[in-house]
Amino acid sequence: MVTKELEVSSKGENDIVDITGEVRKAVEDSRLRNGIVTVFVPGSTAAVTTMEFEPGLLEDFPNMMDRVAPRGLKYQHEKTWNDGNGRSHVKASLLGPGITVPFVGGKPVLGTWQQVVLVELDIRPRRRRLVLQMMGE
Repeated sequence: MVTKELEVSSKGENDIVDITGEVRKAVEDSRLRNGIVTVFVPGSTAAVTTMEFEPGLLEDFPNMMDRVAPRGLKYQHEKTWNDGNGRSHVKASLLGPGITVPFVGGKPVLGTWQQVVLVELDIRPRRRRLVLQMMGE
């Protein structure tokens, strides 16, 4: 097992950061040939997923998330913490903090148009720590 940490800066809510290159490099540097890599973001207002990282989806994805957790609703989280990011927590819970990707021959198995992305859901810019853990042979 090999563990690596990355730091990624975000611009705030709805920023989607392509981390595919960093994931590929971490797998390559691990010197493991076949196995799985888990990509995890500690925290409750960001998520990790896969998508086609292209301009249309970079616009469609935040629009979809706004329909799921709209602005202007009263989120109970905000009654307790008064931090304005109740919807950020809701969206992050739906997407999840991490994914697992298999790798074969030292390369992540991703579709032609599939990238690994960090989705920032907090209302302010953040510096995110990502934990990549590779298991294999």
